[in-house]
Amino acid sequence: MKKLLSVFVGLILIVSTNVNAEQLNIEKQLVGIVGAISGTVKTETRQLKAGDKIYLNETIVAGAGSGTQILLLDQSTFTIGEDSEVVMDTFIFDPATNDGKIVASVKQGSLKVISGLISKKDPDSLTVEVPEGTLGSRGTEFQTVVSKGRTDTLLIGPGKNNTLGMRPGAVLIGNSLGSTLLDNPYSMASMTQGKAPGQAKKITKNQLKKFNKKMKALRVAKLSPDEKKGKRKEMRKQLKKELKSMGFEKEEIKSIIRENIQKDKEKKVAIKKERAEKKKAKKKKAKAEKKKNKKKKAKKVDKKKGKKKKATKKSSKKKKVVKKKEGKKKKATKKKATKKKAVKKKPAKKKKAVKKKAVKKKKVVKKKKKVVKKKPRKKVAKKKKIVKKKRAAKKKKAKKKRRKKK
Repeated sequence: MKKLLSVFVGLILIVSTNVNAEQLNIEKQLVGIVGAISGTVKTETRQLKAGDKIYLNETIVAGAGSGTQILLLDQSTFTIGEDSEVVMDTFIFDPATNDGKIVASVKQGSLKVISGLISKKDPDSLTVEVPEGTLGSRGTEFQTVVSKGRTDTLLIGPGKNNTLGMRPGAVLIGNSLGSTLLDNPYSMASMTQGKAPGQAKKITKNQLKKFNKKMKALRVAKLSPDEKKGKRKEMRKQLKKELKSMGFEKEEIKSIIRENIQKDKEKKVAIKKERAEKKKAKKKKAKAEKKKNKKKKAKKVDKKKGKKKKATKKSSKKKKVVKKKEGKKKKATKKKATKKKAVKKKPAKKKKAVKKKAVKKKKVVKKKKKVVKKKPRKKVAKKKKIVKKKRAAKKKKAKKKRRKKK
């Protein structure tokens, strides 16, 4: 009986030790390496520096004005911004087939993801969990910002018409109440607690500044003069060691690193090209809009001018009609005037005839008067002659008497 108990206890101890060993292996499962770092970035047990290993289920915390970039074993890149807390919950990767699964959770802050080999094999195999729901990456580059009760997600690219023949990027934002697909570069959507995700919208300049601000500290770290080539070489060596431990040969390791560097360059070039194309398209649109606006303004002006011309034509027509009417009226008045003149002429003629008759009558009357006057004058003259003769006779008699008396 004692022997049986000892055997049973031994089995339990062996099982417990195996389980503990498995837990230790799971806890120490390598996920990636710290590529670049700025400020203070910690886990639960240590402060991170460039070249440190990142293990499964480690919580990475970046303080204010800090950030880090983690290079995962499948060549994915996780960039953690300031005031952020990120955990790698699941990382399964088979280098032989590129099969695997990645699940990360963002409790707060910002995370930028560039997908690698796992997503290339299966676009739906990379998921980022946020407090309001999940973000399903489909072979792309995107960034998410988690704040109090709200998560904003931005799709960076590449687009459908990228020149490198890369898989078009997309992010499926969803929760139990609904989902929204981001498939146009630089489109974004927001998700709040207890609500379905909002519709996809084109990001504004101010919103893009907020997204970029979260990664500002890390960009400064990359461009800082303190970072030397030796650090980069050390990082590459560590990556080589890790890849060797996973069973890759030297040539495969070199090709993977070259491919990774080349892809990074190609992605940057593609992003630059897309941005340049967008700028050109915006400029073209702006020019086209300006032309349209000019044309519209010209059309409006032409319409106004046309209306004015029509109005002037109408007014001129009206004026012509009025003038015609006035002319007709004038003609009518002239006719009336001519009639009046004719009427006036007729009575004038009549008046003249009457006057002539009156003059003739007057002349006749005058003649009669003259005749009448002449007759009495002759009588008077005769009388005067008679009187003169009598006087002369009296004077002669008187002279004779006087002579006689003498």
